[in-house]
Amino acid sequence: MTVTTPPARVAAAPARQAARPPGRLRAWATRAPLLPALIFMIAVTQLPFVATLVISFYDWNALYPDQRHFAGLANYSEVLSTPELRKSVWTTVLLTVTVVLVSLVLGLLLALLLDRRFRGRAAVRTMLIAPFLLVPIAAALLWKHVLFNPEYGLFNGILHAIGGDGAPQPDWISEMPLAAVEASLIWQWTPFMMLILLAGLQSRDPQLVEAARMDGAGDWQVFVHITLPHLRRYLELGVLLGSIYIVQNFDAVYTITSGGLGTANLPYTIYQTFYQAHENGLASAAGVIVVIGSIVLATFALRVVSSLFREEASRG
Repeated sequence: MTVTTPPARVAAAPARQAARPPGRLRAWATRAPLLPALIFMIAVTQLPFVATLVISFYDWNALYPDQRHFAGLANYSEVLSTPELRKSVWTTVLLTVTVVLVSLVLGLLLALLLDRRFRGRAAVRTMLIAPFLLVPIAAALLWKHVLFNPEYGLFNGILHAIGGDGAPQPDWISEMPLAAVEASLIWQWTPFMMLILLAGLQSRDPQLVEAARMDGAGDWQVFVHITLPHLRRYLELGVLLGSIYIVQNFDAVYTITSGGLGTANLPYTIYQTFYQAHENGLASAAGVIVVIGSIVLATFALRVVSSLFREEASRG
């Protein structure tokens, strides 16, 4: 038995196909609402970076605009060879490594604590997250005046309460300036690390942990052989995202020490070079170096995030 298609349907099929927009046109129609946001992002972020990149190749002092001339890579060479700028690069590395590692360890300990069930866990979690929600410059002012102040600060008040009139009253910022900046940043970034690692802990397979305990594994063995390997991606993500921010940190250094006493990191040095020395080309070269470093870290961070999404999708 042969079934024939009515001529009307045969004629209507090409008409429907002709009425459908081509795949490329349909794709552009889908992306069109995003074009204004894309144009705005390019105008706000990419065009200033291109201008900064161009200026970095010029010997350009704002006080002497008529003497501006092309200098090639001389500004980049000066950034990497001048003792002050090289020291600021080292300070940036030291500050970043210390803050990220210490906040990561503290965040892991707090995440392990909050992963357990206890009364008031929601309230404790909210209080622990609060430092990360503060404006960075407000957090720095809090540490500078409320905690570190040698006359009325909380730290010296505690020492006086414990030791009486003979207790030492150190000037924390003057005696340990870099540690003071690091303490402020660690306090603010530990909640961020805690949230990332807590999400990782709560994504563990509870059956796997239960099976390990039934086989006689203790808490330390479960942590070393199950929890820590599971958290590897989350630890990497915390390190990368924290490093991206700390490398670019300006608020704490500017507020607590004003870049003095050996605490000037690269962003603060860029500020000094541009606004105080008026060396536009040199400051632009240093800024480009910071941006390139941040892009490298962000690339690794995006790869870690995508791998986490793939793992979660494979589990689902």
